[in-house]
Amino acid sequence: MLGNAVIFLIIAIVAGVLGFGGISGIAATIAQILFILFLVLFVVTLIRGRR
Repeated sequence: MLGNAVIFLIIAIVAGVLGFGGISGIAATIAQILFILFLVLFVVTLIRGRR
């Protein structure tokens, strides 16, 4: 999941440089959502692993 977030971040950066603002914004939003989801699942896994 973290890998997908990084890929969408790279797509957002490239699209922003090339002037595709809409695509860049959408890709950046998807990257943020995936990163937050990754963090939540990571914390849940850490908590469940200690029990």
